[in-house]
Amino acid sequence: MDKFSLKGEVAFVTGAGSGIGQAIALDIAAAGADVALFDLSNSQGIRETAAKIEALGRKALITAGNVTDLASLEAAVGETEAKLGPLSAAVNAAGIANAAPAEEMPQSQWQKVIDINLTGVFLSCQAEGRAMIRHGCGAIVNIASMSGTIVNRGLTQVHYNASKAGVVHLSKSLAMEWIGKGIRINVISPGYTLTPMNLRPEVAEQRKIFERDTPIQRMATPDEMGGPAVFLLSKAASFITGVDLLVDGGFECW
Repeated sequence: MDKFSLKGEVAFVTGAGSGIGQAIALDIAAAGADVALFDLSNSQGIRETAAKIEALGRKALITAGNVTDLASLEAAVGETEAKLGPLSAAVNAAGIANAAPAEEMPQSQWQKVIDINLTGVFLSCQAEGRAMIRHGCGAIVNIASMSGTIVNRGLTQVHYNASKAGVVHLSKSLAMEWIGKGIRINVISPGYTLTPMNLRPEVAEQRKIFERDTPIQRMATPDEMGGPAVFLLSKAASFITGVDLLVDGGFECW
């Protein structure tokens, strides 16, 4: 159906070198968009992402920077528009996770997660939004987590949970602030997902618990976030803004 197509769109994806960001970038390209890929300069996977997009017959542009640096984001958005065309879609997937008991957590550990996961999403939206406001239209999807709504049993990650809750409410607030400017902003909150971080040997036993506690009895694959992202960016979701879409295998039902 044409309303689900992203043909003719120009998209910008942060965190596009691995995991959920990479998977979404590929699905956006498969839906017809040209895609600018933003990640750290030492990203090992971003060239792989670009090669797969080009194999789909779409254009891929590699840009580098840190989501905590507005200047690098604005430069990347500017390069995107110069080389691919007016920005009309964006997905902000860059983020990190780690754990420590709250009473022992150094302020520096708290701050780094907040800076990347929350401030980084705001700065990404700001750079993307400024371009979209100039064009009078656009759609943004921010990647949060079900941890922005629930507290994960057995995980000591108050900083991560707080950052993801912030992403949800930041997105709703921006959606309302920019609703008159032709921009839609929504959120995808994944459940436990088989990203590289969760595929490490040292978390093998923890994965069994994640699978047991998820009603669908397994973890998501990163590409299962691609369909929801394409939908929220497409004309099929033209009346949807300010929504937090849980893609969690039913986890929050229990």
